[in-house]
Amino acid sequence: MLIGNDAFFTSCIVELAALSNQHAIPSVYQYPDFAVAGGLMSYGASITDAYRVIGSYAARVLKGEKPADLPVQQSTKIEFVINRKTARILGITVPDRLLALADEVIE
Repeated sequence: MLIGNDAFFTSCIVELAALSNQHAIPSVYQYPDFAVAGGLMSYGASITDAYRVIGSYAARVLKGEKPADLPVQQSTKIEFVINRKTARILGITVPDRLLALADEVIE
């Protein structure tokens, strides 16, 4: 199951991860917090990188640039996190190749 970005889902990440695991539903989330909370995997834009972009925008506005003149940007750094503990609970063997590609593996 793929769970996207939504204020409701973001507010109850621990419950979503627990329900997914309780019903043996492998779930992929957008943000690493979900994998840390017990979800199987997360794959999405880096929150840290997004905050860096926001900071550079704020600095440019504070230096006098008009917000309407600033270019549109999106995060270019993607993070992939795997929770091996959850994979074991679900009876999933994560291939070594996939583990090698992950930015973080939670044991």
